[in-house]
Amino acid sequence: MPSQHVISLGLSRRLADFLVEEELLSAANLTEALDAQKKGGEKLGSLLIEKGFIEEEKLLQFLAEKTGISYVSLADLGEISEEAISAVPESIARQKMLMPFNKTKDRLTVAIADPLDVMILDDLKMQLGCDVVGCLASEAEISAAHDKYYKQETSQEALEDIVKQQSDNEAAAEGLEQVEEKADKAEAGLEKAAEDAPVIKMVNLIIAGAVKAHASDIHIEAYAKDLRIRYRIDGVLHEQPSPPKKFHAAICARVKIMSNLNIAERRVPQDGRMRLKLEGKEIDMRVSVLPCAPGEKIVTRILDSSGLKVNMTQLGFEPEAMAVFKKAMEAPYGVALVTGPTGSGKSTTLYSALSNLNTPDTNIMTAEDPVEYQLQGINQVQINNQVGLTFPAALRSFLRQDPDVIMVGEIRDAETATIAINAALTGHLVFSTLHTNDTSQTITRLGMMGVEPFLVSSAMLMIEAQRLLRAICPKCKEGYEVEKDWLLKLGVPEVQLQAAIGAGQKKITLFKGKGCENCAGTGYRGRQGLYEVMEVTDAIRQLILDRASAKQIKTQSMKQGMLTLRMCAVRKLLGGLTTAEEMMRVTAADGDT
Repeated sequence: MPSQHVISLGLSRRLADFLVEEELLSAANLTEALDAQKKGGEKLGSLLIEKGFIEEEKLLQFLAEKTGISYVSLADLGEISEEAISAVPESIARQKMLMPFNKTKDRLTVAIADPLDVMILDDLKMQLGCDVVGCLASEAEISAAHDKYYKQETSQEALEDIVKQQSDNEAAAEGLEQVEEKADKAEAGLEKAAEDAPVIKMVNLIIAGAVKAHASDIHIEAYAKDLRIRYRIDGVLHEQPSPPKKFHAAICARVKIMSNLNIAERRVPQDGRMRLKLEGKEIDMRVSVLPCAPGEKIVTRILDSSGLKVNMTQLGFEPEAMAVFKKAMEAPYGVALVTGPTGSGKSTTLYSALSNLNTPDTNIMTAEDPVEYQLQGINQVQINNQVGLTFPAALRSFLRQDPDVIMVGEIRDAETATIAINAALTGHLVFSTLHTNDTSQTITRLGMMGVEPFLVSSAMLMIEAQRLLRAICPKCKEGYEVEKDWLLKLGVPEVQLQAAIGAGQKKITLFKGKGCENCAGTGYRGRQGLYEVMEVTDAIRQLILDRASAKQIKTQSMKQGMLTLRMCAVRKLLGGLTTAEEMMRVTAADGDT
């Protein structure tokens, strides 16, 4: 998946024009970046680097020259003195995105990421009571310096400290145990326990730890004798240090209060949302509470909008697949389906596609359950089955709202599918999702729903299936050699192997991560998308009308040049982006292709 922006600086239009005048940037690239800025509201400097129009170091050096601020590379400075580090508290350094690196008797020199934010140095000068000088540096280097020099208390140590604080207060600890035993009746006691400082600290620590680890979900689970907390990082669950079981009821109550749920209701599932601000960043979270035998289980989905509205080429599409997807996006009408299991990145793909289509002359409407991310310029409808606002009801209303592009969060039944297809046949471009394993099985799934083959064949433009594959950590990546025959036994097509290593070669170099702090010892950091994109050609339409099997449709698609999920994974394996183990884990069901 796409990486985070490495800098967060703004860039005035005048400075951008200077870039063009000095031939560091083309006028066409500036225009494209400005158009993208109008759509997404991101800072211009970040967009120029994200799109590859200018190197970060060149832009920083240019800004340093124009603003009269020195440019410094923290990586080249060597060790920073303890005196400089202690001059600025960690909370301020992270919030303001700055790093102190030189301290004299009456002057502190700090690295800042944005030279146009004139308030940073003034605020710091007032807080510290000394002269502060700023130098321009990369945000990536500043963040790395934070992690290196500010000693982080481990989650285990922090939890032990919090538990000790609570244990020191015997009355409070006794009250917690009583709440745990009588939680069904003790609503007032439960609310009081949830507002205790140690419980608040615990919940904040759990959430902050998940955000820092780039987790997508937090699982809080109760068992007979203990409490378990797990983070889903890059699609895999990792167990975390957990507080004692006696804190379970209070933690659940605290999360419910934060997400505006009923703390006394423990018999039925509840869903809610919360918004927090961590290190200057707004974090949206979706909360699901489920009653289980030992106690309630809470799963919190962390919604990170920074991965949305990205350039489609950054998602990991192979060139052939990207060409088919773009062709469907440019069509005046028809249905384009994005399929895959929960957590496979379907929302990111759809939102990125919609953002590329989001122009002032296009009316885009979506029906979602729930609306996870709010996008500027797009009309989003939250489905509410309890009041009758279902997917079919929303779609019928959409057709009276003069839309150009419609997105249906999920096709769950024949009625929704039929209305979506009819909308496409009457001149609308329709995007939606479906839970299937691959592209060809989508046709079978629609048939099982009761959708007539002639409707599917008439409206369908493209079907895309996807997965997310863990990428090797770049900081501990190392190569090793394997025999060609070993890869052939794994199901790697010989044609792809020959193209990668050449004729006559018997060994090939693969890569893996040995584990480091950057990847928490897993050897993986971040994920890459795998995309199987099937263009619905006349040959495929005929097979749909003939009610052909999924295997026949897939065979024909591959003859047309479609890359399967396994083929895409092999490309990433041979390109050094992932490991053989990860390829097999994610595409095991696709191994016969």
